[in-house]
Amino acid sequence: MDRKVTGIVGYLTLIGWLVAYLAGDREGARFHLNQALVLNLASVALNIVGFITGWIPLVGWLVGLVLGLANFVLFIFWVMGLVYAVQEQETPLPVIGGIQLLH
Repeated sequence: MDRKVTGIVGYLTLIGWLVAYLAGDREGARFHLNQALVLNLASVALNIVGFITGWIPLVGWLVGLVLGLANFVLFIFWVMGLVYAVQEQETPLPVIGGIQLLH
């Protein structure tokens, strides 16, 4: 896979990220692979916290509302990242764009 396709596939799912990382142009798409990994891990973490706190009456439901909003924001960031990958721009995402997991 070339750089552009690797970046796009990396945003699709966590499995898509793994395929892009293993079979794609890892060096050329490192920026988008990193952004997609941060998004995927943040989403998984939010969903785990939401699942755990969802069992707590009232407080858990309020936390669930906040986490739902956070997941919606992550979805907006995901769309932005996907558009940036299609346009081959290396523009960092708001808030989480500075996190570097891949070096």
